Amino acid sequence: MYQLYGIPNCDTVKKAKRNLESNGIEFEFIDFKKNPPNRELIKRWKLKLGELPVNKRGRTFREVKDIYESSTEPNQVKLLIEKSSLIKRPLLEKNLKPIFIGFNSEDYDQLS
Repeated sequence: MYQLYGIPNCDTVKKAKRNLESNGIEFEFIDFKKNPPNRELIKRWKLKLGELPVNKRGRTFREVKDIYESSTEPNQVKLLIEKSSLIKRPLLEKNLKPIFIGFNSEDYDQLS
C-alpha cells in the first residue's frame, strides 16, 4: 500500500488524492498537521530529491526564508519538523521508499 504525506487543505495534495482514488489505488493519507514528519522521513526524502524537501514557493517559506537559509542542515530539518507546511508536497511512498515528491498526473497514472 502507498502512503501519501501532506496537508489536507493543499490543492496539490487534493489532486493527488483524487487521482489515486479515481485509479483505484489504495493509500494511507498521513496528515503533517496531525503527524509531523520525523528526521528519518525527512532524510529519506532528501535521498530521493538530492536536497531537503522544501517548498520554496510557499507562504511559509517566505516567512522563514532568512532563518532557514542561514541555518545548518540539522536546524533546517528541525524547522521542517516544526513547520511542516515548509515541506514540498505531496510525498508518495511505497514500502518506505519515496516514489514521487510533488504531483504530476502522468506519473500518478502509471501507478498500479
